[in-house]
Amino acid sequence: MFLAFVSLVLATLVWVLGLVDSFGKPSVAPTLSLEQQELSLLAQPKVPELLQPLVVGDDPGAALLRTLRETPLDRLDDRQVLLFTALEQDEAYQESLRQVVVGQPDLIPLQQALNGTKAPGQDRSELLALAPDPLIRSVVCRALGGSPADCVDSAQASAAARRLVFSEVFPLATLILGGLLLFRHGFLLLRRCLPPWPPLVSAPLSPLDMVLLVAGGFVVLGEVLVPLLIAPFTAWLSRGMTPALMQGVTVLLGYAALAVPPLLILRQQLSQCDQEVPPPGGWLQWQIRPITSALLQGARGWLMVMPPVVLTGWLVSRWIGDQGGSNPLLEIVLNSRDPAALALLAITAVVLAPLFEETVFRGVLLPVLGRFLGRSGSVLVSALVFAIAHLSIGELPPLLVLGLGLGLLRLSTGRLFPCVVMHSLWNGVTFLNLLLLGA
Repeated sequence: MFLAFVSLVLATLVWVLGLVDSFGKPSVAPTLSLEQQELSLLAQPKVPELLQPLVVGDDPGAALLRTLRETPLDRLDDRQVLLFTALEQDEAYQESLRQVVVGQPDLIPLQQALNGTKAPGQDRSELLALAPDPLIRSVVCRALGGSPADCVDSAQASAAARRLVFSEVFPLATLILGGLLLFRHGFLLLRRCLPPWPPLVSAPLSPLDMVLLVAGGFVVLGEVLVPLLIAPFTAWLSRGMTPALMQGVTVLLGYAALAVPPLLILRQQLSQCDQEVPPPGGWLQWQIRPITSALLQGARGWLMVMPPVVLTGWLVSRWIGDQGGSNPLLEIVLNSRDPAALALLAITAVVLAPLFEETVFRGVLLPVLGRFLGRSGSVLVSALVFAIAHLSIGELPPLLVLGLGLGLLRLSTGRLFPCVVMHSLWNGVTFLNLLLLGA
């Protein structure tokens, strides 16, 4: 009892401090918006005219310029300063940009040319060779007097258009399909045509065991002590690696190490249930087979949860504004260009996180709480703990809705594996979208 009380107090302190600290952390939303607007401007010449209003908007150049104007200059990197300088026509803004010194010496001639001080003997093609990417080359080419036809890299614009169309049309299609499934589900619910939910199978554990598992194992040991213990080993292992690969290794090992203490505690708790006869499928009710139905149930749950999660995120941003504190993994994926690092990050986000989090929150916590709080209470409390555990105040409401969807899937199927599939799909599609925007 005393150990559970101490764990609960420490975990509450860690979570409160983490949520408060997330207010001061940058949100990934502005970076995502800027990346999408840059991709829209690069892709515009190759996006079919019929899709342009949906995919790139009326004037992607003007939209990008507004975003750059609203961003403090000290938060723009060197390439964004070049982009800003090439797009800007207002003399007041140009004067401010002239005061900015680009940190990369190779880009200074390009910056000088955009400021009207091109060095003698340098033609446009020589200057464009200094541009770091196709978008900068295209925009700078026009700013230096090139014709639109000469300044478009067709291959790069076509590739950007494909990425942009997929990143815009695919989420829209999933939202529409998910909305239709939700409407159908609600209609069947009103008509009482849905099959009854299976019995909720729970391991013979107590709320005190859950406090030790989540507060003690997950938070105190997994989130606080283990990272301190493995930091020297991670630093030694990643010596000589590129910064991107080092980041990928750190994230993978850090998450794997975080999962070890609660899983060991859970194993010990379940080992004490030997005197009880485990139900068919075991205490966690994984029930991987039939795998086809599990995949379909997970995919259906993912589609149905998309509309309410997106709506919640939109309402929060509209009513409260961006509170910051995005998951740092999002920006790491968005900015990484190392295939090996991205592979490690994908394993963490798409495999390890769903397996571990579903085991704890929907495999154990929800069923145990169900014996004491009922089904509704167990879904709500487990979803709230799941959302808070991510320590992001800005993402807490959408994560709460996602946790509710995962909990309802667990109750309606009586299986844990579809929840893992649904969670993996959510993380995987988010990961893919970040890759498309940041490529």
